[in-house]
Amino acid sequence: QVQLVGSGGGLVQAGGSLRLSCTASGSIFSINLIAWYRQAPGKQRELVATITSDGSTSYADSVKGRFTISRDNAKNMEYLQMNSLKPEDTGVYYCNAQDYLGGGYWGQGTQVTVSS
Repeated sequence: QVQLVGSGGGLVQAGGSLRLSCTASGSIFSINLIAWYRQAPGKQRELVATITSDGSTSYADSVKGRFTISRDNAKNMEYLQMNSLKPEDTGVYYCNAQDYLGGGYWGQGTQVTVSS
């Protein structure tokens, strides 16, 4: 089992920055991928960024060049640095972990609100 705790959301003006954090505990050795998803009001949850155990990253087209996903294995933490935020980035952000056995785990969401 893996437990995830996400944090770092808040209210920011368009063009500003936020850094989200996700702390992992439990069977962290089994994690092979960490992802951030977001869900805007009235919309489906969408994938924002992923990072694998070997450090490979991928991003949704809508955030490429603005968001950076990273991990600090020593601290069992993952981060999503969000720059040049836009109002359409508003939503609840969730960290997600997938293990080698196909299990998936979710952290509680953290609200990001970008005002225009």
